[in-house]
Amino acid sequence: MIFRFLQTVTPLEVDTEYIKHVNDSIQEAALQMIEQMKMDPKNFVNEMIHSFGVFALKLLSAIIIYLVGAWIIRRIKKRLKRVFEKRNADDALASFVSSLVSITLTLILIVITVSALGINTTSIAALLAAGGMAIGMALSGTVSNFAGGLMLMIFKPFKAGDFIEAQGHKGTVKEVTIVNTKIVTYDNRLIILPNGSLSNGNIDNYSSIGVRRAEFSINMEYGTDADKCMEAILSILKSDDRVLNAEIPNAADPYVVLYSLNENYIVFEARVWTTYENYWPVKYDMNMALYNELPEKGFNFAHPHMNIIIKN
Repeated sequence: MIFRFLQTVTPLEVDTEYIKHVNDSIQEAALQMIEQMKMDPKNFVNEMIHSFGVFALKLLSAIIIYLVGAWIIRRIKKRLKRVFEKRNADDALASFVSSLVSITLTLILIVITVSALGINTTSIAALLAAGGMAIGMALSGTVSNFAGGLMLMIFKPFKAGDFIEAQGHKGTVKEVTIVNTKIVTYDNRLIILPNGSLSNGNIDNYSSIGVRRAEFSINMEYGTDADKCMEAILSILKSDDRVLNAEIPNAADPYVVLYSLNENYIVFEARVWTTYENYWPVKYDMNMALYNELPEKGFNFAHPHMNIIIKN
């Protein structure tokens, strides 16, 4: 009788009235059990033995269900681990997904096990749903960062070692975790960006392709022979072994054009392609080479000046 009572009680709201109702129900069941024991002890003992037997069978089946379920969960975790290793997935992503699957399956297993005992699991499911909703609302920002981290790890717009610009910051990616991304700036500052806003914003990855284009604007005075000047600039560009050509994927041959005619000077635009690692060395060295060698070849840079015409 007492087992039947425990299996049918299903609390919907935990409040003072409900607790009082439960206490009254327990007392009533206890009184009924004592009264039955006084009136028919033999039948009472038989019923208790039957109840214990039924409960023991349910308990044994619940234990078997839990053990089998736990074994299946371990097999699923091992299978997931092999899949992530085969696909070279990020360690943080693999750990997070594995933990999430394990926790979810374990909660489901607990509900099934409790249900196998004959206990109504409606209130347990409602409690888990309410708890999940409360936790989700309290940790909405963290959940957003979790989701952003999953998106970054699945689609991989960048990886550790890439130079990126995002959220108003430029730097080299040091680490990508499930909730944030750490980048190191030129002046050795560590910037921590939340993955939620990072995944929803623009990301400029300077190193994903592996080849970058460097541009140079050269201001020359009017009267400069444009064809000879462009030929001289092109020869300076090609003299550097770090400058790539069209034979390299995602690169092109260096070229020079007469870009614009301004009021007091003309502008030549030069463009070269180089690897991501050599971008800044090529940029700085090429500026120095153009500055030193063009005057030696007879080409003069433009400088600010004003022409004054006096009329009598």
